[in-house]
Amino acid sequence: MAFPRPRPARPELPRQRVQTLQCGQGAVRAARFNADGNYCLTCGSDKTLKLWNPHKGTALRTYQGHGYEVLDAAGSFDNSQICSGGADKAVALWDVTTGQVVRKYRGHAGKVNCVQFNQEATVIVSGSIDSTVRCWDCRSRRPDPIQVLDEAKDGISSVKLSAHEILTGSVDGRVRRYDLRTGQLCSDYIGSPITSVCFSKDGQCVLAASLDSTLRLLDKDTGELLGEYTGHRSTTYRLDCVLNEQDTHVGCASEDGHVYFWDLVEGSLALSLPVGQGVVQSLAFHPRLPCLLVATQGQVTLWREDTFQPEGDPS
Repeated sequence: MAFPRPRPARPELPRQRVQTLQCGQGAVRAARFNADGNYCLTCGSDKTLKLWNPHKGTALRTYQGHGYEVLDAAGSFDNSQICSGGADKAVALWDVTTGQVVRKYRGHAGKVNCVQFNQEATVIVSGSIDSTVRCWDCRSRRPDPIQVLDEAKDGISSVKLSAHEILTGSVDGRVRRYDLRTGQLCSDYIGSPITSVCFSKDGQCVLAASLDSTLRLLDKDTGELLGEYTGHRSTTYRLDCVLNEQDTHVGCASEDGHVYFWDLVEGSLALSLPVGQGVVQSLAFHPRLPCLLVATQGQVTLWREDTFQPEGDPS
């Protein structure tokens, strides 16, 4: 007879601060894990971009080339390239090893809030305060975008990509999903300016944070509201929302110096993490581990689950 399988362990949330990176970049506008979660990027108000090993707390390289604050960045799947967007209206493509700008894409009429690579890192998708999303071909020398998505009526605050979809959040209060295979646009009206959007890991749901201090989980295909999560404060700033690595909890940055996590299904508050003074600027969740990056003011902190033992600690 077959024994019943053991129940999967209850997923742990990051509660223990294990590293603090003093970034030396002015205010950190965004902190992002790379594709495998071994490294991270920090975007500074001092026009620089930095690459770190956050698990060891070591800075690896500084990238200089933007003319103003760097607002977002992303690494390619093979870690060879970085894309970034800034308040100088430019999108930059960097060579990780040399630290040099490979290409600069100009075409946005306002600051670039968000950037993402497609899966093959052949296209950069950027969203701007100018209400457009632009797609740039990394392999061609042409200066103009290969596609412009201009359906939004106000600034684009957040862009995410799946294998065949572009997900955008806009200050006009709408979450838009472009299906590149069918050429269709699906739009869901939230009503309050959107600050951040993301896909669930299983690709079935969309999470959206907005300036009415509410996080909403939507069915990706039908737009049905599956859950609402409140308790944090988000009224003024562009704050990130995340799902944990197992899709069991949703999380959001807050203007009160905390990060909040809720149980995705029950909607109950699972964790209020006191990070520091002032606004939590940026969040990133590790792709595979219960591990969280949090940016506040000029520093980034790395958080792990309670049972995590840092290397060198007696177990």
